[in-house]
Amino acid sequence: MTDTGTRIRPRTAPRSLLLPDGRPAALAWSLDPGMLHLNHGSFGAVPRVAQERQDALRAEMERAPVKWFPELPARIAAARAEVAGHLGVDAGDLALVPNASAGASVVYAALTARPGGDVVVTDHGYGAVTMGAERLARRRGGRVRTARVPLAADAEEAYDAVMAEVDDDVALIVLDQITSATARRMPVERVGAEAARRGVPLLVDGAHAPGLLAAPLDGLRCDAWVGNLHKWACAPRGTAALVARGALRAELHPLIDSWNAREPFPERFDQQGTVDATNWLAAPTALDFVDRVWGWDTARRYMDDLADHGARVVAAALAGPDAHDTAAADVGMPVPGMRLVPLPEGLGATRVEADALRDRAVAELGAETAFTSFAGAGYLRLSAHLYNAPADYEEFAERCAPVVRAWAAEARTRRRPSGLPRQPGPTAYTVGHVTEEHR
Repeated sequence: MTDTGTRIRPRTAPRSLLLPDGRPAALAWSLDPGMLHLNHGSFGAVPRVAQERQDALRAEMERAPVKWFPELPARIAAARAEVAGHLGVDAGDLALVPNASAGASVVYAALTARPGGDVVVTDHGYGAVTMGAERLARRRGGRVRTARVPLAADAEEAYDAVMAEVDDDVALIVLDQITSATARRMPVERVGAEAARRGVPLLVDGAHAPGLLAAPLDGLRCDAWVGNLHKWACAPRGTAALVARGALRAELHPLIDSWNAREPFPERFDQQGTVDATNWLAAPTALDFVDRVWGWDTARRYMDDLADHGARVVAAALAGPDAHDTAAADVGMPVPGMRLVPLPEGLGATRVEADALRDRAVAELGAETAFTSFAGAGYLRLSAHLYNAPADYEEFAERCAPVVRAWAAEARTRRRPSGLPRQPGPTAYTVGHVTEEHR
């Protein structure tokens, strides 16, 4: 530590994590060893013990469904109490939902009778959540106001940009705690305090926060917070938390009305008909596994140090041997575990192009990666988790980065000005449908 309390980042690669028996940590997951997995942040990865727990629960459900479903609400309540303990919140403030976008939809539905029609978002917001905000604004006869926050903006600049869009006509502020496309923090604590003072509801999209931040709701005032547990916390997919502490909680209802509909929040969320909730019940197993084997503090330090190492080697490799600037992107409020690396000119300038690169990297390089775009520039968003090792990023730098540079050269050739020879070939790689978990 320095005398200012800032943690000194190691310039050498961290030592790979091991299991208690000395085997590589990656063996606790069932990921294909023939592929590079550098994008934990989109879909997560479920440890074997949590997969086995969910399989056992599903088998129990199928053995006696008439016994299973009447007992399910109590089991869900117990599971969310364990999740609440991990997040450092009261179990009575937390409901389980399928994903962060579903939680946002619950909040949007609760605001139909509130005054004001405009919704404030940022240009870093997750697309599905922003689209829901647009639908809410249309329903209310309002509009979405987009706060423009430069990538390198510090907390003060980001706060000013958001609050400049807030006035008496605003019904809701939607703000990411950690942005998906740009891997940066937003000043949710300060915005929350000011929003509360003005009486403007705040929804915090904390999709990436559980597991990545030690206590994501400490010091945070907001009407609702949503966070995915299938990402950094490694729970089975379809598991997220919705936390509500203020008056809005009385208006929050699950997207499916069931027999608990007349119960208060959050108990009304504990019964969702015949939904397979084994993912929710297995979530504590994933959280406890990391805590028992390494401890979450150690896990977060490792992920952050590894992300630093990965960003250094990959940024230099993507820039090429003759480049002067080989650094990761300048992100004003960086986050642990994720880094943003600029792509060579000509690649990933739009979301469609970035998603096409993701698909191409899987098909041609055997690498699961996250390509993103912001303000007309393309980036590689690196994620680091416990199953990753320095060699993963070094392999990408040595084997994949030269190919990505070649793709960029091809793209620049195809985009030559009119009158110059145009190279044959498609203008874009085929893109698949984008779903919630692509964050």
